[in-house]
Amino acid sequence: MELESQWWRGQLAGDIYHALRYKELKLPAYKGQSPQLSFRRYFADLIAIVSNRFRLCPTARHLAVYLLDLFMDRYDVSVQQLHVVALSCLLLASKFEEREDRVPKLETLNCLGCMTSMNLVLTKQSLLHMELLLLETFQWNLYLPTAAHFIEYYLSIAVHETDLHDGWPVSNVEKIGQYMAKYADYFLEVSLQDHEFLNFAPSLVAAACVAASRVVLRLSPAWPCRLQHLTAYHWEHLTACVERLLIAHDEDVKEANKQKCQQQQKQQVAPTVFHGSGAVSTVPQYLHRPALQFPQQNCLSLQPSSHGATSYMSHASIHAGAQPHGHLQPMPASLDTKVNIAFNRAYQVNGHYTSAAPCFDR
Repeated sequence: MELESQWWRGQLAGDIYHALRYKELKLPAYKGQSPQLSFRRYFADLIAIVSNRFRLCPTARHLAVYLLDLFMDRYDVSVQQLHVVALSCLLLASKFEEREDRVPKLETLNCLGCMTSMNLVLTKQSLLHMELLLLETFQWNLYLPTAAHFIEYYLSIAVHETDLHDGWPVSNVEKIGQYMAKYADYFLEVSLQDHEFLNFAPSLVAAACVAASRVVLRLSPAWPCRLQHLTAYHWEHLTACVERLLIAHDEDVKEANKQKCQQQQKQQVAPTVFHGSGAVSTVPQYLHRPALQFPQQNCLSLQPSSHGATSYMSHASIHAGAQPHGHLQPMPASLDTKVNIAFNRAYQVNGHYTSAAPCFDR
């Protein structure tokens, strides 16, 4: 989509916004019928971790997850192939949204720690084949608006000096605006983790992220007239989406508080490091989100071979006994590429987000 930096402040902002709203009316329908839907959260998190590693823009990350959702919704994809599909979606999205010099290179991608821990090695041929299948699936059209494409336009007027904070006038609009941007980014990431948010229009999800941020920051009114006029959404339109976001936020806060208590307990018995200079320091205990756990279903579809690597069962045998929902297309045999990957039942990807709400002071 290649929008210029801070497009929402330019003279064409209104025209660009209306073009995005018009385009979202023609987005493909999402049915949520993938037999591998239980794995969706894991692969969305994998995309987020890799995109954070390369510092890709939010629009590239959100477009990648959206491409993955639509592809899974149309094809009966084996769990093994979803790794190639997910990373191919990220590469395509980054090529569409980022500058060329920021697009991840194959060599660098294969050197990532998470790739090494998965024993996953991508090849140029496998990625090219998968990118071709993705482009053909979407008829070479990647102009697909996501919530990340709308959020900056809404944030441009999300905080105003006429707002009230806990019933008092806002004393520092710039500081509140910074917190607003952080919370909006957090809620955007929350919306990526649950496919149920695909039931809402991207512009509505973006508006709900701003509304939820205002609620958490205790700004009133929760949805002022200026935002209602800009987004064309009334509070009643946003309620269902905002509630989902706030529930997720409350759960994250509880989890963060729980980990904070555990951290404090560990600090009491934290190991001591002695430096050559005689100085003594305590090893810090960092608070982070739990490691992402790979679902255990279908892990038995992979069997160790005599060479110690993982051998691939046929596509039909993997899904034997599992009835796909709706009319899903099988993966084309010519593009059913294989990758070197090993699983175990306790498979984990170590990583965490950098913008969880409890991680910064309100």
